[in-house]
Amino acid sequence: MDTDEAINTRRAIKKFDNTHKMTPQQVNFLMDLAIRSPTSYNQQNWRFITVTDQSVKDQISKAARGQPQPSDGSLVIILCGNMNAWKEDPFRYWKNSTLEKQEHVKNAMHTKYVDSPQNQRDEAIRSCGFAGQTIMLAARHMGLDSCPMVGFEYDELAKIINLPNNHLIVLMIVVGKAAEPANPRGGQLPLDEVVFENKF
Repeated sequence: MDTDEAINTRRAIKKFDNTHKMTPQQVNFLMDLAIRSPTSYNQQNWRFITVTDQSVKDQISKAARGQPQPSDGSLVIILCGNMNAWKEDPFRYWKNSTLEKQEHVKNAMHTKYVDSPQNQRDEAIRSCGFAGQTIMLAARHMGLDSCPMVGFEYDELAKIINLPNNHLIVLMIVVGKAAEPANPRGGQLPLDEVVFENKF
């Protein structure tokens, strides 16, 4: 599938075929594409919880205020940000580069994040946003459908996945086969209302 076709046909699916199962190989393929998503300083601060176990998916649906997508989809991916990634053995993020480059990146990250929980949080959200779009387009390329979700009880979902300290849940994405097509698009704003050349 071409990139433009994947973009144009990606929709937030509300009803999934609950008989469709993804193979472990398909899940691994999808996640291998997900980790190609960009992150600032290459710190790779996203963490992904992949859920295929039906009992866990059912718990997630309950935490998602009874919405059926997590229960019925083939795969639930919970995208979390590790806000300590910047200081966890940072040399490994540039292990193929010179020691000088590694030291430079380590010092730059320290300066940006050490005294700023807000920067740590913002970076985690940005990184998961990039990865989320990668996942949805990759799933479409694979002939699958998806639904990004933020409608859930945060503390309940955190308990289900045993969320570590210094991590936050950013969103989840359900992947599977649509049982019925999405509703027509609500209506896109015109380019001249949202795109500005050089400045506002």
